[in-house]
Amino acid sequence: MPVSAPTNDTVKPPEFKVGNNRSLEEANAWTRLYREEPLEPELPIIDAHHHMWDDQRGRYALNEYVQDIESSGHNILATVFVQAGSMYRADGPDALKPVGEVEWVNGIAAMSASGRYGRTRVCAGIVGHADLTRGADVQPVLEALVAAGNGRLRGIRHGVAWDSGGARSGRNPMPRYLMLDPKFRQGFAVLQSLGLSYDAWQFYPQLPDLVDLLREYPESTVVMNHLGGILGIPPHDGRRAEVFEIWRGHLRELAQFPNFNIKVGGLGMLYSGWDFHLQDMPPSSQALCAKWRPYVEACIEVLGPAKCMMEASFPADKQSCGYGVAWNTLKRITHGYSASEKAALYRDTAARVYRLAV
Repeated sequence: MPVSAPTNDTVKPPEFKVGNNRSLEEANAWTRLYREEPLEPELPIIDAHHHMWDDQRGRYALNEYVQDIESSGHNILATVFVQAGSMYRADGPDALKPVGEVEWVNGIAAMSASGRYGRTRVCAGIVGHADLTRGADVQPVLEALVAAGNGRLRGIRHGVAWDSGGARSGRNPMPRYLMLDPKFRQGFAVLQSLGLSYDAWQFYPQLPDLVDLLREYPESTVVMNHLGGILGIPPHDGRRAEVFEIWRGHLRELAQFPNFNIKVGGLGMLYSGWDFHLQDMPPSSQALCAKWRPYVEACIEVLGPAKCMMEASFPADKQSCGYGVAWNTLKRITHGYSASEKAALYRDTAARVYRLAV
């Protein structure tokens, strides 16, 4: 079925605000104003991308995440944690400070594995952070992260997101062409030798850099986060159809690489430029479908279900909707797919790529 491109914006998007528009406490209260019964409640799901933190952004850890899962009614078997920059070590060499986050999350995973926090195996897979611009010197850092993960570390995310407009002013601004840096590539090469994947986080204009990286390392396992960084804020606003075609063209180039995969989700982040977070009531899954459908369908059409894994991207996407509504939105979009295609999208791709036994 041909994928229809989104229409251009007819109204100016809301002003982008760095970080979350609401505090976590406010987002929790807001998303509780609207709930839906789960669609296809028995469909097995691995939530392929979520965060946890306990810092100036608030607290979103095991209890908070489990509450979102259990109140949603969806069948979440296991989850993959992705670095969020929290609980870094306060002391010691800077290069090793991110090991603290993996130590913390591995403890959460061990708590979840006890079964006392529900049947979902939270943080069954862990994606940590290391500074790949250390080049070959990143190896001892990666080895320390592997040890801290106690068998759960699956990969590394070193985000490279850069933009010429408002999105550039995020929490950790990066140089523009970091993926092209020789030292970054030397560090990237070490991942494969240790059996670690790379979670890629960048915005859609940077996707040619990822294509170039994979041309040099075609056997590396790469998981592109959040559809590849769709932007709808200035200077990308007012031209969604054009942005979509550029993004889809890059996606077709990436599809040639055998170990390239994509996380389908993250469209609730404020970078997308929609105004759901400014509304008095949270949106329904039908309302979200109207915005998200072209991007989700394009990913599946270009890459196939075997390279796509669904993500809720919480708590970041809690700015736009509740956890259960996010999954209902994805399920509405994929309603017409076969049972085997849904199994790949919601469970099997993530299980294969992150080597999860579920």
